[in-house]
Amino acid sequence: MKKNLTLLLIVISIYSTYSQAILKGVVKNESGEAIPYVSVYLEGTQLGVSSKTDGTFIIKNVPYSTYKIVASAVGYSQVSQEIVVNGNIDDITFKLSANTELEEVELFGTRHKRAEKLETLTRLPLAPNEQLQSISILSHALIDKQNALTIRDVTKNVAGVYTFATYGNTRESMSLRGYRGIPILKNGVRINSDFRGIGVITDMSGVDNVQVLKGVSAISQGLGGDLGSAGGVINMVTKTPKFYEGGEVSFRTGSFGKVRPTFDFYGPLDKNETVAFRVAGAYDRADSYRSHVSSERFYVNPSVAWRPNEKTNIILEMDYTDDSVTPDPGTINLGDYATNNIYKLPDNNFLGFDSDRSNSVNTTYAIRFEREINNGLSLKAGLFSSNLETYEESAYVFQGGGRTGLDVLPGGQRYREYYAGGRLDKNSVLQIDLLGKDIQTGFLKHTFQVGVDYRNSEFDNAAYTTTYPTNDPYVDIIDVTQPINNTLPGGVSVALNPARATGSKTKSYGFTVQDKITLTEWADVFLGLRYSSLERTKGNFIGRSLSGAKRDDAFNPLLGFNIKPLKNIIVFGSYASSSNPMTSFYRDINGNELGTERWDQFETGIKSTWLDNALRFNVTYFLTASKNLNLEALDGNGTSLGYYLKGGEDTRNGVELELIGRVLPNLEVIAGYSYLDARYKDHVSYYYNSSPLNTPKHTANFWTRYSFEHTLEGLSLGAGVYYLGERPHNVWSRNYTHAGVEPGVKPFDLKAYTTVNFQASYQFNSKLSLDVFANNAFNELGYNAYRTVYLNRISPANFGTTLRYKF
Repeated sequence: MKKNLTLLLIVISIYSTYSQAILKGVVKNESGEAIPYVSVYLEGTQLGVSSKTDGTFIIKNVPYSTYKIVASAVGYSQVSQEIVVNGNIDDITFKLSANTELEEVELFGTRHKRAEKLETLTRLPLAPNEQLQSISILSHALIDKQNALTIRDVTKNVAGVYTFATYGNTRESMSLRGYRGIPILKNGVRINSDFRGIGVITDMSGVDNVQVLKGVSAISQGLGGDLGSAGGVINMVTKTPKFYEGGEVSFRTGSFGKVRPTFDFYGPLDKNETVAFRVAGAYDRADSYRSHVSSERFYVNPSVAWRPNEKTNIILEMDYTDDSVTPDPGTINLGDYATNNIYKLPDNNFLGFDSDRSNSVNTTYAIRFEREINNGLSLKAGLFSSNLETYEESAYVFQGGGRTGLDVLPGGQRYREYYAGGRLDKNSVLQIDLLGKDIQTGFLKHTFQVGVDYRNSEFDNAAYTTTYPTNDPYVDIIDVTQPINNTLPGGVSVALNPARATGSKTKSYGFTVQDKITLTEWADVFLGLRYSSLERTKGNFIGRSLSGAKRDDAFNPLLGFNIKPLKNIIVFGSYASSSNPMTSFYRDINGNELGTERWDQFETGIKSTWLDNALRFNVTYFLTASKNLNLEALDGNGTSLGYYLKGGEDTRNGVELELIGRVLPNLEVIAGYSYLDARYKDHVSYYYNSSPLNTPKHTANFWTRYSFEHTLEGLSLGAGVYYLGERPHNVWSRNYTHAGVEPGVKPFDLKAYTTVNFQASYQFNSKLSLDVFANNAFNELGYNAYRTVYLNRISPANFGTTLRYKF
């Protein structure tokens, strides 16, 4: 009996050994390209592998039977097929379709889907690399991986974007291509309409992606009324509802008393999945490396989406930020106007008062409507609005001299005064666009946009007068090298002064048409034209008064081409212009109107995508020149003479290189470099070939993140290096003084600096992760300045950790 049983086991063993097969196959996408690292497995078994870089796979030792073989990858719809295994099979083929709803979010967003709300800016239904403008997209995945909290934290990953000023760390003003304070939008609408682009504060917990549209954008965004408009715009895009359930909560803590819980919940509201919601938010409080300085913020971002049918989407959004922070004047320069001798103020010294505070409340609203008319045509409409209210009371230190009437103080002594200011800013945009995608007319194919927009902007700056308990026009005199008293003396008070209030109200109408004409598979031509009509019904700002209403209009063209020598490479070139009719009513000494200011831009470069759209590389050359600048005439003391002068020409030209995406499935990289030559040419006030303030010739950035596999699976390490070159702290003026400007004296340069960041993350499972990070790890000393009014040190070395749970 035992012999028979042993013989039976031997037979079974031999049969099992020789009754196993080898399965071979390949995984491709809809375009026939190989897809690497796809999970291929036999359902109900432990047998499975990942496809190789060429998309092929081999599963060995498969017992004879009938199976369901499955191919699954993030970003693609799962595919399965039934197979009967009674021998080797070597021709299994899977073709996976991209699932854009569940696709893994890359550093720049999803590979096969346009960035959320990009068309609010560009107005054309094209991917960023297909657009004629130079566009950079940074996704919320990047924001999370870098633990970024501010606009400058995120946009330093874009070549050529740098911080212009923080105004005591109360706002974030960003510059690009040599233009100060480029407009910052939220969902396509202005938040702060100050023409100087002084910036805003926003919270990253509700941001889906950040879009940087470089250069002149008049075709899609209307007229340029800011000092920075010709440089580009930054659009903060908030999160929107999802029709599947999920969410995330996180808790961050770190240096300087940082405490930051966040939440994000989303999902359908009905069984038919026609209505969905999302609500994200954060509470943030922290102290500072600087004593007496703190901040606190509450943020919430709710939204609802309704899909009444397959062709219609309606989305309602709101975004609310309440931010309170102590303004930090920073430090002072102990040298003269031409010498950089910035004093490293001890961290326990603060130039202001304990009661100093800056508060801002910003609420934005949006209603978006999308309707697919047929396979090629769609209608999009959106109403966007923003209300911003700010109020600040804080100290201001100055040396005397100039227009103050006070003696110049020696060494580290400074006068300290107290002031208050407030602003109410309202902006709204209504856009209606008819879009066509790949519409055939004979042998030509068109992707076009025809649209109208109506824009409204109104602000009021409240003015205050400070009363001091003494006859002096200041609170006291301090010495920054000695301990400073931070208690505001009794008797100092502020009161509204309606006579000094300023404000402006404008409305504009625009009609825009754009057409990308596909001539062949490798050549496209872009044609565009925008007509804008602007009316200003109120205006009294920095000497620019207006009586009655004033209306002007402008035409701005767009011309360009895309050449595709290879499927993944686009060579492009373009011309665009932007105008500012708000300046057209300025008059010269004889009372004649000087006309509308204009900017002309030429761009050319290469855009490319690699590794199944996982990696993007762009190189761009640009040249921007201003025409007909209308500049206020000033005497030698900086006092207005009551008329304007034709300013002549300013030029900006340079090169930008950008790389972003995955080099390997587990290796991500961002790299950028910008060279900028920004110069004043024929200018009434500035020296020939001098540079605008805070304009570096060189900026560079590099960041990488590596995710371990196998033994250290779950661990990721990241590091970033960011360089900001030398830049003049002020303008080089011939004939006027303003905010520390000394006519005839070349201003000193702010020193270049390089910061290094490190991150480490461990993914315990699909839901729970822990990040630790160090920013400015080597404690680099650097300064961002607004003239000499604010000399703010960059944040010293700081550390933190974030615990994140997804569900």
